[in-house]
Amino acid sequence: MSRMLRFIATLALAAGLSACATTLRNPHIVDLRDNPRIYQGQMVRIEGVVTSVWGIPMVPFSLYKVDDGTGEVTVLSDGSGTPRRGARVRVRGRVEDVAQLGGQPVGMHIRQASLVVRR
Repeated sequence: MSRMLRFIATLALAAGLSACATTLRNPHIVDLRDNPRIYQGQMVRIEGVVTSVWGIPMVPFSLYKVDDGTGEVTVLSDGSGTPRRGARVRVRGRVEDVAQLGGQPVGMHIRQASLVVRR
C-alpha cells in the first residue's frame, strides 16, 4: 500500500509543478503589471483583443496594445505581423522594460516573438 501511496504523491506533485510552470508562462496581464520583477526577461504568452495600433512609416517597428480583460499591455513588433484593431490575438514574447528608475520598471512591454491572429 505504501508503494501505491508514493506513486499517487509523486503523480500529484508532478501535476502541481506542471500547473505552476504553465501559470508562469501564461500569466494574465494584471499579473505582469503587479509582479514585473518575476516576469522580467521571461518569455510569456498572452491572449486578448487588440485595442490600439501605432506605426510610423519607414520605421522598422510598430506598437499595439492587447487587453485580456484584466488589463492592457503594450506589445512591440518588428513591423512584420502587426494585427489590426479589434483582432483577437495570442502573442508570445519577452517581457522587457524601457528603463529602471529608483528600482522600479518603467515602460513595461512585451517584445513580440510570435503572433497568432484568431478568427
